[in-house]
Amino acid sequence: MKIDVLTLFPGMFAGPLDESIVGRARETGRLDLRIHNLRDYTHDRHRTVDDRPFGGGPGMVLKPEPVFEAVEALAGPETRVILLTPSGRRFDQAVARELAQLPHLLMLCGSYEGVDERVQEALVDDELSIGDYVLTNGALPAMVVIDAVTRLLPGVLGDDASSLDESFSHGLLEYPQYTRPAEFRGVPVPAVLLSGNHAEIARWRAEQSRLRTAGRRPDLLKQPDGNVAAGETGKPL
Repeated sequence: MKIDVLTLFPGMFAGPLDESIVGRARETGRLDLRIHNLRDYTHDRHRTVDDRPFGGGPGMVLKPEPVFEAVEALAGPETRVILLTPSGRRFDQAVARELAQLPHLLMLCGSYEGVDERVQEALVDDELSIGDYVLTNGALPAMVVIDAVTRLLPGVLGDDASSLDESFSHGLLEYPQYTRPAEFRGVPVPAVLLSGNHAEIARWRAEQSRLRTAGRRPDLLKQPDGNVAAGETGKPL
């Protein structure tokens, strides 16, 4: 997969995307990630990328000229142009899986009071938000999206099954996990996990996943009529 990022703060991406899973994906060529400074697509000596909003009001707005030039230079026929903005659709695991199927993403990091609306109307294919809060700019949201998408690419996790059975993969939170020792400070591992009975383990994990979701994120269990699915009750684990 290829991902291009347009940002006013390329230095923010150094470090987080050079380490761990994303870093290894870049080293092996499974992810072609390139960070571009939006100011490189300006032509005045001050490298101006923003201006005051028409109609008045506080803050500054990203100008259309450098964004249009950058997107037209970087995008191709198969590119999905994504604007990171608080007003976008909520990013979740389902959206991550959707994006992981695409060959090329071009992410535009919003800044200041936003982007000239003509950019959204003419260039942007999708708008994403990582939550109902406002950050300084779109760099951190872009990193979150890149990380979530990259780990879903074939071969990135080593065992592709790792991404199939975790929180949100089936609409629920993941079941509790344990490792050695079998007892620690008087607290034992649930006996079913030591039984070797894979059918019973699978049933236990499914039930624990439902209970944990009901206790911590009951909104994930809501039905279209607003009711919680039958039997989905329990205390937080």
